[in-house]
Amino acid sequence: MADTANYDLNVIVEPGLSEQQLQTEKDAVMTQLERAEGTVVELEEWGVRRLAYPIRKLNEGYFLIYKLRLPLDKPKQIEAALRQRDNVMRVLVVKDRPDWKTRKPKAETPEAPAA
Repeated sequence: MADTANYDLNVIVEPGLSEQQLQTEKDAVMTQLERAEGTVVELEEWGVRRLAYPIRKLNEGYFLIYKLRLPLDKPKQIEAALRQRDNVMRVLVVKDRPDWKTRKPKAETPEAPAA
């Protein structure tokens, strides 16, 4: 397998889907990942959440957050394929960078001498 990296795949689907329709969308994501030779490390289902702004005149969406391991050349391919699905409102693939998860300690500034 080619060089791989960790990614976050954020998918927002329509909130009013039945369990069967939701499972169909999850299966579609898994199919795309198999085609791209990727693996799912973790799946977080946040459920229905309020959106920051309306999408397709809807104020809520069902959030699926995937942690993935993918070849470096595949994220755009997965994004493009998932955007073609009717029930998918938004897709975002972001490269996971461990340095974002922790804050770097601030450099200590020398104290000014008392006058």
